[in-house]
Amino acid sequence: MITEIKLTVSQFIEICNQSLDYTFPDLIVEGEVGSFKINQGKWVFFDLKEEDMSVNCFMPLSQLRAALTDGMKIQVRATPKLTRWGRFSLTVRQVMPVGEGSIKKSFELLKKKLTAEGLFDPTRKRPIIPGLTHIGVISSTAAAGYIDFLKILDNRWGGMKIQTINTQVQGMAAAEQIIRALDYFNQCTEVEAIVLVRGGGSADDLAIFNDEALVRAIAGSRIPVMTGIGHEVDESLADLAADVRASTPSNAAERLSLDRQEVIRKLQYSLNEIKRRILDCANREEDLLRSNIDRIKQQILALVGQSEQHISETRKLLDSLNPENVLKRGYAILAGSTTVGGELKITTINKIITTEVKNVQSRI
Repeated sequence: MITEIKLTVSQFIEICNQSLDYTFPDLIVEGEVGSFKINQGKWVFFDLKEEDMSVNCFMPLSQLRAALTDGMKIQVRATPKLTRWGRFSLTVRQVMPVGEGSIKKSFELLKKKLTAEGLFDPTRKRPIIPGLTHIGVISSTAAAGYIDFLKILDNRWGGMKIQTINTQVQGMAAAEQIIRALDYFNQCTEVEAIVLVRGGGSADDLAIFNDEALVRAIAGSRIPVMTGIGHEVDESLADLAADVRASTPSNAAERLSLDRQEVIRKLQYSLNEIKRRILDCANREEDLLRSNIDRIKQQILALVGQSEQHISETRKLLDSLNPENVLKRGYAILAGSTTVGGELKITTINKIITTEVKNVQSRI
């Protein structure tokens, strides 16, 4: 015997939507934009098409963080709904262009809009000078670009405190995670610069760095921001909004720190120049002050000795700051988040240990 179910229209629509919510709690759909329009300056309507099929899409304009136009290929994060008028549609929460052509088109449209607002104006950018003591890094700690970044920092001057927040650096969830990390670092008074690091990838992999909300968060950061995203040929709106754009993660590390070997070379050059000038002076004075030549030579040798002692002391100081020497004395280098539940990377002379923070107590 078949039991008849009698429902009102509103009950039927409500049950359908409950079923859709249960079956598709977080749906990502890919297709081509059609019939794109903005209604009343508040609502966005468009069709998501594939060949001879399409589905209606709807979202608030305030949640649209990419520039769209008809013909673009996109992915949407959405929930399927049956509207009160009996029409099936997708309620969209997030949009991301996919494919090189669509990403480039969206990039150009949003770049034009944000340029007109002055977000990329060179006069608003702040310098980031090598020699900082405390930086905040936003990256995926498992990514090769992040590992290269840390390695180059360690091999150069060293001694810098690095605080890292681990985030996704591709995919729809990445932009919001990076925005939250920027907000956190902007509340840290000791952080002198924020560095956003991501290695190379396809246009789809790097598309999140054209997210409008992320670009505005970078431009509005209280603390200067440096980006090291992709390869030298890659350009994102995040790069344009940053105070300093490095061409790669490795280049970001080079621009943040002094080169120990370069400092030594400059000191050696200065010493040689001092020697040359002193000897030139001695040669000019020799004819006029021949009787005092021994006294002058002693003064010259004393000056040279002082200079050589200075360079020797400087080398010893540089060696004492070398992280590898610190590790040889039994110390370790910690990198990562110091909040409870965060992940720390502990580097010793012969091991790299990853551990979770269980407890944090103040020593004061």
